[in-house]
Amino acid sequence: MHENHTPPAPPLFTWEFASDPYPAYAWLREHAPVHRTELPSGVEAWLVTRYADARQALADQRLSKNPVHHSESAHGKGKVGIPGERSANLMTHLLNIDPPDHTRLRRLVSKAFTPRRVAEFAPRVQELTDQLIDGFVEKGEADLIHEFAFPLPIYAICDMLGVPREDQDDFRDWAGMMIRHGGGPRGGVARSVKKMRTYLAELIHRKREDLGEDLISGLIRASDHGEHLTENEAAAMAFILLFAGFETTVNLIGNGTYALLRHPDQRERLQNALADGDESLLATGIEELLRYDGPVELATWRFATQDLTIGGQRIAEGDPVLVVLAAADRDPERFTDPDTLDLSRRDNQHLGYGHGIHYCLGAPLARLEGQAAIATLLRRLPDLSLAAEPGDLRWRGGLIMRGLRTLPVEFTPKSPLV
Repeated sequence: MHENHTPPAPPLFTWEFASDPYPAYAWLREHAPVHRTELPSGVEAWLVTRYADARQALADQRLSKNPVHHSESAHGKGKVGIPGERSANLMTHLLNIDPPDHTRLRRLVSKAFTPRRVAEFAPRVQELTDQLIDGFVEKGEADLIHEFAFPLPIYAICDMLGVPREDQDDFRDWAGMMIRHGGGPRGGVARSVKKMRTYLAELIHRKREDLGEDLISGLIRASDHGEHLTENEAAAMAFILLFAGFETTVNLIGNGTYALLRHPDQRERLQNALADGDESLLATGIEELLRYDGPVELATWRFATQDLTIGGQRIAEGDPVLVVLAAADRDPERFTDPDTLDLSRRDNQHLGYGHGIHYCLGAPLARLEGQAAIATLLRRLPDLSLAAEPGDLRWRGGLIMRGLRTLPVEFTPKSPLV
């Protein structure tokens, strides 16, 4: 009888794992690239960790996004997807559906995220960025998550959707509830989701009477032109754009700034380039920050609609499959020196925005917000530094997203711009 010298799989989903999951993912890539595990919720799922397998799985039409294909017993049904979306009747959104409905809904909403529309939005993003920095620049210290990375995408997506300014702080509160309790009790999150759902339904009613140039008005116009976007679909669409569009960007700005603070040589390169008026390093730099420690650790749920094989592993019909973007994006088979942060990395086909028909619609907006936020921080607060030991920082619990709870920083106090 030969002995198996493969060490046991490292523990997953512990607090220690959350602070640095990359060594565990490296082990899985090498020893168990398609690995069945029990998640903290009790649901069993396959984790796909190699780049080639991940890219294939993300585009595999046999893996459905619709939870109706989950073979789990009833008790597991509510444990996949976004907390609260089922009870709030918000299931018919882009992350949960397949073609042809996915194709139809995506075509409708993609008009809002054309590069031209996003470019027109750039001055507003810059204005929001500067206003938020003005709010703490005189103090000489800040928590960059709560005072900067969190409010910026919330206000930006509210503006895009057409949420009136006087209602945006309500949205900020509900979104805060979703972020704070992402890995905790689902009840609080579900309540926030319900409030958001009620508000969005009322807003859609109000907009029908007075259409504007915003995204919700665009959805209403499209449905009135025979595209048959039901009110439920419109509310679900607005909800998912908000949900997908804010926490990811919070984490892109938070994780990205944190990575730069921990790699002073790279941060100095970027600061010098920006000082010289060279934006090219900022463009490649944002992509590298997405690859190195991106905002989405695992792609959203997929379910096998038939028996299939990924990476040599047989997966049964009905099994959930989770593609680990964070592991794929550090695969040495695909990226040279994957654990090294290199802002000028050129060959960088990372999977941070996914791949295939579910490729992130909001990628142009996320890039814009990430670039504006990080460049403005470095320009306005050139001596920005971490005001805590890295080991003392806590990462938010939860399965899909990867982000810091807080990011305390200090800097020389300055005067606001206005």
